[in-house]
Amino acid sequence: MRPNSHKCKLKLKSKKIYLIRHGQTDYNKRGMVQGSGIDAPLNETGYQQATAFFKAYRDISFDKIYISTLQRTLQSVQSFLDLGIPYERLSGLNEINWGEKEGMPLSEKDHDYYLKVTSAWESGQVDLGIAGGESPLDVQSRQKVALKHIITQTDEKTILICMHGRAMRILLCELLNYHLRYMDTFPHTNLGLYKINYSGKRFSIEWTNDTRHLNGFTT
Repeated sequence: MRPNSHKCKLKLKSKKIYLIRHGQTDYNKRGMVQGSGIDAPLNETGYQQATAFFKAYRDISFDKIYISTLQRTLQSVQSFLDLGIPYERLSGLNEINWGEKEGMPLSEKDHDYYLKVTSAWESGQVDLGIAGGESPLDVQSRQKVALKHIITQTDEKTILICMHGRAMRILLCELLNYHLRYMDTFPHTNLGLYKINYSGKRFSIEWTNDTRHLNGFTT
């Protein structure tokens, strides 16, 4: 993917960004709707994924770790925090709010509704939200605040960000200056890694949803 200019006009320093999705929860396992209104913990598999990621990347000198306000992101990086690495919770990194569908198993009717909404997003109607929830534009708006805060920390050269699947897709569109209709271009899995380089002007992706660490890969 070609990097594009970010709109921020400040003179900023380069960064290496390790962006991960949280580990598996029972909601993920059971295919239930899990947005910002569901504060579910990791399940056993999720903790195993978090441990595998830590073993692979514990020698990276992270200056800071950023997480959402939901416990599944904290639990996914807890081993790094135990090393004394500073961290910050940002609500702007929270998952999209799925409104009335949160915490619910997807019935056939719900699944059809979900497909209708996501198809509308793909057609460019990114101001459309799930009933009672957020639209992709809503999420992007709060992410811009979080992103500005993160990239203006000039003493942080290597950072780890742990967040959520749909929110990651929206953030990656913002970083690469893609229209939100293309957010599903970016795959994600539990504890999958995007390695991103920021030049101070542009973001570029080095690794896309890398999962080698889940199969015993170490740096």
